[in-house]
Amino acid sequence: MFTNRRWLCLIMSMGLPVLAVGAQTTAAKFVGSERCKGCHAAAYAGWKQTRMANVVRDPKEHPEAVLGDFKSADPVRTFELSDVAFVYGSRWKQRYFTKRGEDYFPLGAQWDVEKKKWLPYHVEAGTDWWVPHYGPANSDRPTGPTCDGCHSVNYNVETHSVTEWNVGCEKCHGPGGEHVAHPTKANIVNPKTLDFVRANDTCIQCHSQGQPLTNPIAGRYYDWPVGYLPGQRLADYWRLEELKFGTTNFYQFADETAHKNRMQGNDFVQSTMYHRELRCFDCHEVHSNRNVASLAVADSNKLCLSCHTKENPAGLKGTVSEHTHHAAQSAGSRCVACHMPKIEQTIKDNYVHAHTFRFITPTETEQSGIPNPCTSCHADKSTGWATSELKKWTTVSPWRVGQ
Repeated sequence: MFTNRRWLCLIMSMGLPVLAVGAQTTAAKFVGSERCKGCHAAAYAGWKQTRMANVVRDPKEHPEAVLGDFKSADPVRTFELSDVAFVYGSRWKQRYFTKRGEDYFPLGAQWDVEKKKWLPYHVEAGTDWWVPHYGPANSDRPTGPTCDGCHSVNYNVETHSVTEWNVGCEKCHGPGGEHVAHPTKANIVNPKTLDFVRANDTCIQCHSQGQPLTNPIAGRYYDWPVGYLPGQRLADYWRLEELKFGTTNFYQFADETAHKNRMQGNDFVQSTMYHRELRCFDCHEVHSNRNVASLAVADSNKLCLSCHTKENPAGLKGTVSEHTHHAAQSAGSRCVACHMPKIEQTIKDNYVHAHTFRFITPTETEQSGIPNPCTSCHADKSTGWATSELKKWTTVSPWRVGQ
C-alpha cells in the first residue's frame, strides 16, 4: 500500500508538480500565464516585455528575436537558421537550439550581442559538474536536463513537455489552477508575503549553481531543482555548489565570489544583505523592463541610498563623493563599481555584477588573483599603486580597504 510519502516520491520522480497540504498531497494544476492576464493586466503587460518572458523564442514565430548574422558566411557557424528550433538569450549572448525527437540540443556557435560576432559554443571538460555524465558532442547533451527547467514552466522530466516556455507567472507564483477557478490570496503564492528565505528561493532556484539533492532523476543528471515549487524551501530540493575558501576554479574565486554567471544566488546568500533579510525584488522589479537589469529605480545609486541613509548604521555619513574619493557622478562614484564589480563571466570578455557586495581589495588580487575594482577600472595602474592610494583614505577603515 502506498503511503502519502511514497506517492509524493513517485509523483516527484515523474516530474509532476505537487502541493502538500497537511498530510494530503495532490497534483498541482498549471494553467499558463495567459490565464493571469485578465485579472492582473498591468503586471502581465509589464512582465511580457521583460527578458524573463522572452528568453526562449521560436524564430519561425518571432523572426525579430534572431540577433545572430545568418546572412554572412562564417567558419564558426556551421548551421543555418532553418536548423534552429529555439533562440535563447538577448542581452549578452544568443545561443541556438535544434530539436531532435522530444529533446532540444545546443548548436555549436553563439552570438556575442555586444561585439556582434560568432563565437564557438561547447562546454569543455573540467568545467560544469554535469559534463562527465553526457557525451562529448553538443548532440549528446539535451537541454532538458541542463537548461530547460529554468527556461520554462512545469517541465516534465518524463515527457519533456512544458506548460509554457520562458519564465512565466507560475514559475514564481506556483501553480495557478485553483487560483484561476476560485481567486483568493490564500491559494496562490505571493513571494512578497513569504519569509526572506523562501522569497529569495523563488529567484535562487534558477539564479544559482548547484545540483538536485537526488541525481540522477528518471535516468538523467539535472542541473536545475527538479520538483521545487515557489513557497517551498529550495534547500529541500537543491544544494548550492560547494565553495572552498582559498580555491580558484571554474565556479569561484578564492574569496568565494562567483567566477561565472548564473551564480547570483551563490553570491547573495553569503552577503550581509541576505542575512539582514533583504530580498532580490527589493532591488529588482520583475514585472518591468523600464530599467537596466529590471532595477526598481533607474539610478542605481539612488536605489542603494534609499536604504543606506545617514540614519542607517550602514549608511553614508557624508556625500557619495566623500565616501568614494572620486568625483561626483563619475564612474568611480557608482556604488556598484566597488561593491558589485563586473567580474563574473557570462561569455568571452563579457562580465556581470558580483552579488556578495564585498569590497575586494588590491591585496586580495595579489594574494589570490581575484580582480579588484580599483585596477579593473585603472587598468594602467598596479595593485601596489592602488593599495598606496587606499591608505590615504582616512574616512574608511584601514583594516578593511588599506591592507
